[in-house]
Amino acid sequence: MDITKKLPTVIAFCAGYGGIERGLDLAGFEHRVIAYVEIEAFAIANLVNKMEAGKLPPAPIYTDIKTFPAHLFRDRVDIITGGYPCQPFSAAGKRLGEDDPRHLWPFIKRHVQTIRPVQCFFENVEGHISLGLSSVISDLEEDGYRATWGIFSAREVGAHHQRKRVYILANSNSIGLEEHGHCEPINVVKASENVANSHSASWQGRGLPSGVHEKNSIAYSSGNGVRAEATQQWLSEPRVGRVVDGCADRVDRLRLLGNGVVPQTAAKAYLVLRERLLK
Repeated sequence: MDITKKLPTVIAFCAGYGGIERGLDLAGFEHRVIAYVEIEAFAIANLVNKMEAGKLPPAPIYTDIKTFPAHLFRDRVDIITGGYPCQPFSAAGKRLGEDDPRHLWPFIKRHVQTIRPVQCFFENVEGHISLGLSSVISDLEEDGYRATWGIFSAREVGAHHQRKRVYILANSNSIGLEEHGHCEPINVVKASENVANSHSASWQGRGLPSGVHEKNSIAYSSGNGVRAEATQQWLSEPRVGRVVDGCADRVDRLRLLGNGVVPQTAAKAYLVLRERLLK
């Protein structure tokens, strides 16, 4: 892996298995993550495994976003990404919002103010729309960013399940988006990793995911407009639902997947929202 090439830099908050950053890859946006922030031990081990295998460039992993030394990265970061915890906003929980101890947006906001990235790209659950999203958008705009958001689902990029998620893209008003690199989207399915198959040994990156039809590809194009086609179908897992025999660390893997981001969805969200900000 060539780590000498000068690329736009990324800090990944609440990184999980790196789904948002893989989405940037699929959107054709070359970048290098210079720091991860992740508290889950299994997710950290997964990232380290990828670094040791040469699938990710080496980068420090911080475990506490509340004490992250943002001042060290001021004016050195192009994009901050993050799928900050959904529990304060999820319909599956108590929806305590700002009163939830897992509410991490205030810390991310402070780091954005300190680091001053060119862009911010965030993900959360659909319930964020009615609880907390307006505050996030207004905070970003008060800090000098032009922000937009949208709902994107896994189904619209070929999965059987919906998994609707809110994506937020914000661009610094001091630096034009057109100065921030050009996206050349690639075939999303052919480049995708196996992040939805619990038989897999955590994002192997060796071709198509199990069950994906290669002949039915998904392609994005950018320029005068963004076009997205999702004609392929992802086959369901064998046997019953997600019941897997003999899978090591099954609970940890399913937790990692459950908290993770579908890279293909993130790719579409980035391209669509980026085009919206360019108008």
